[in-house]
Amino acid sequence: MKHTQLGSSGLQVTDICLGTMTWGIQNTQADADAQIEMALDAGINFMDTAEMYPVPPGEKTYADTERFIGNWLARNPQRRKEFVLMTKIAGSGVRWIREGGNITGDAVLAAVDASLERLNTDYIDVYQLHWPNRTTAHFGKHWPGATDPRQVDREAEVAGMRDILIGLKAALDSGKIRHWGLSDDSPWGIHTFLTLCKEMNIPRPVSIQNEFSLLHPKDWPYLIEMCELEDIAYLPWSPLATGILSGKYLNGQVPQGSRWTLSQRHGLYRNTPQTHAATAKYVDIAKDAGMTPSQLALAWCRQVPGVRSTIIGATSTSQLQENIDAFTIELSEDTLARISEILQEYPATY
Repeated sequence: MKHTQLGSSGLQVTDICLGTMTWGIQNTQADADAQIEMALDAGINFMDTAEMYPVPPGEKTYADTERFIGNWLARNPQRRKEFVLMTKIAGSGVRWIREGGNITGDAVLAAVDASLERLNTDYIDVYQLHWPNRTTAHFGKHWPGATDPRQVDREAEVAGMRDILIGLKAALDSGKIRHWGLSDDSPWGIHTFLTLCKEMNIPRPVSIQNEFSLLHPKDWPYLIEMCELEDIAYLPWSPLATGILSGKYLNGQVPQGSRWTLSQRHGLYRNTPQTHAATAKYVDIAKDAGMTPSQLALAWCRQVPGVRSTIIGATSTSQLQENIDAFTIELSEDTLARISEILQEYPATY
């Protein structure tokens, strides 16, 4: 298992991070237990979760994923030291989480305590802001006209970020969290937090996780360049584009129990003709290269310059093993060249 440094944290993490967002809807506690143990046995030492999980989020299942991890830790407390654990505070817009309010310093402190209790741990290795308070070009909003930076009150936004950092500093000083990171943010967000951290003498963010895949490579090269040069670990989430890149949704198929059968918070905006056309070509490349389509997509993510670790998820141990095996694959120059041609033809599919 390859290890890499998690930004400026000093933590050494595997280039595979176990994602958990299906635990609580598509996966049971027993499934979660089996996945955790399989990952640890394979040498993976990195796990990501969030208070909002499982996905799709719902009031009745809110924070169940953290509870599943906490239940496993309650039975295996001696194994806590074997992995780096990340979780996240939800942003605004989810009415059953702090009445849908913005992330604030006080919200950070309350949410950290709640996550610690659910997770059955004394500390969180990396505590992340799940998404910014302002609207950013994520979740299908990167197309022209979807956002307008002129509508952002810069002074209010920066004041809010200062307040968040005060809360994070208190959590860091108490030892409840060891590092902090971002998610679903932009170069301006990263830059502003770095500037404020220097000004306020507060530790910098060590990581950011954004959606990134063969179908959605919008952060490459600009945001990833910033992360690499500022020593912020770039962590792709949904490297299989919610399962699309496995090929299971081709030709109008929607397999029983798959994510697309569930209600989606932002709708099925990834379901476009361009998505399926590009995926069909990637499936052909994978077949010719002697690997599964999922393995092709994950192996490609792994070799992108600046990607430190890739967050993978699965609904079965067989899928998890297939995904883990992808990280032993080196893509040939011919395969990379064919992928590059498709990326040029379909640079943004959704």
